[in-house]
Amino acid sequence: MPSTLFPSQMIPLPSKLCLENITGVTEFLLLGFQMLPELKPFLFIMFLAIYLLTVSGNLLIVVTVSAHAHLHSPMYFFLANLSFVEVWYATSIVPPMLSGMLTGGIMISPSSCISQFHISGGLVTSECFLLTMMAYDRYVAICYPLHYAKLMGQILCLLLAISAWVTAFLLSSITSILLSMLQFSRNTFIDHFFCDFNSIVNAACSDTSVVEMEVFVVSSIISSVSLILIIVSYLYIIAAILRIPSERGRHRAFSTCSSHLAVVSTFFGTLIIIYVAPTNNQDLNINKALSLLYTVATPLLNPIVYTLRNKDIRDALNKRSLRNVVSLMK
Repeated sequence: MPSTLFPSQMIPLPSKLCLENITGVTEFLLLGFQMLPELKPFLFIMFLAIYLLTVSGNLLIVVTVSAHAHLHSPMYFFLANLSFVEVWYATSIVPPMLSGMLTGGIMISPSSCISQFHISGGLVTSECFLLTMMAYDRYVAICYPLHYAKLMGQILCLLLAISAWVTAFLLSSITSILLSMLQFSRNTFIDHFFCDFNSIVNAACSDTSVVEMEVFVVSSIISSVSLILIIVSYLYIIAAILRIPSERGRHRAFSTCSSHLAVVSTFFGTLIIIYVAPTNNQDLNINKALSLLYTVATPLLNPIVYTLRNKDIRDALNKRSLRNVVSLMK
């Protein structure tokens, strides 16, 4: 899914021996940031701090939503799922990247490389589905407020969340199976910090047209349909908000959507940037920077946006902090 949009480059050794399947390959070497040795200490500390903030921030949202009854609504249920996705997505990318910085590169088998793609691809697709469901939730809440409880019942929300997870990883599994059928060459260097779709395809020495077509079709359909549904939902939402007579009512209605809209803009905005980014050799560092924006920075924005812009989350966090202070004083 959208993880296939990450740009990457592969540098093979001059002699390229094509093997029968991935079981006969030694390992890939992910070079990571070896081209910037003088910056590695700074980058390590920065990425470690971002990772810790990402995990703690998103887990805080999950715990806060679970612990406060007034947050047990469809909007926050999907938000907790989204935060859970961000935790595991960052964990699938950043710790191996940090390990590579310490060891001078990551030696990884093709099967492990495909597994990393499978996990990250499934998580990104889940996020795409969840953001679409959150847009539909806001559409129902603002356009049909009197029927909201009936249209967005607990069972329906649970089924939507389960369908998002299952469908996302099913689609990622199909791509991973096709990738595992490719033939690879020995001793392949990948000048990137994680295994994305392009990294694996570039390392193959057999025909990749089938898996490339499958990924292109699936990614295009999911991305475009999700984005169209979100845009249409917000067009209806904006129209409904403009019909509200009082300015205070309009502000209150829009405030329930602003956090989600900010996350959606960041998510799809990054995808668009990566879509149009060049992927040739001279732009390799730019490609890595764009990949960092998507894999490292974007998961951190979710807790920041929802804690700064969402009053319910802020109030719940303040109440929890106050209770902790009172308990310590006792």
